Amino acid sequence: YINRHPVHEHYQHHWFPDKPCKGSGYRCIRINHKMDPIIWKAANRIGLSDQQVFQLLPSELTLWVDPYEVSYRIGEDGSICVLYEARPGGHGHRRHHHHHHHHRLGVGSPPLPSLDGSRISCKDELLLGRTSPSKNYMMTVSS
Repeated sequence: YINRHPVHEHYQHHWFPDKPCKGSGYRCIRINHKMDPIIWKAANRIGLSDQQVFQLLPSELTLWVDPYEVSYRIGEDGSICVLYEARPGGHGHRRHHHHHHHHRLGVGSPPLPSLDGSRISCKDELLLGRTSPSKNYMMTVSS
């Protein structure tokens, strides 16, 4: 028996590298003044108390964990930053500093390509579906 990480267990039947956006709603981790249960499980596993978790993380956080990309947004209208990106079949890399590219996404805007130019990410699909174009900004982070 192998003691697996709570995130691995949570995503086990919701991970589709051939269709990265499939299951993305299930894989989205949210804190909206209430802690997502998957964060509690991971924090408790490494010995963090509830108080420590609330002190370490913002009160509003969205984390998208998708095949080939992990990104986050602090607050409801904050910029989206990419933490990790990989190409299908390739190696991933962490993003270290901010490269300020702000894209305005409106209802009629064309989809933004991902950094590899071949696909739109799940978070971009979410942003394209928003109804308030004036608040739709994305910041990518590159090394």
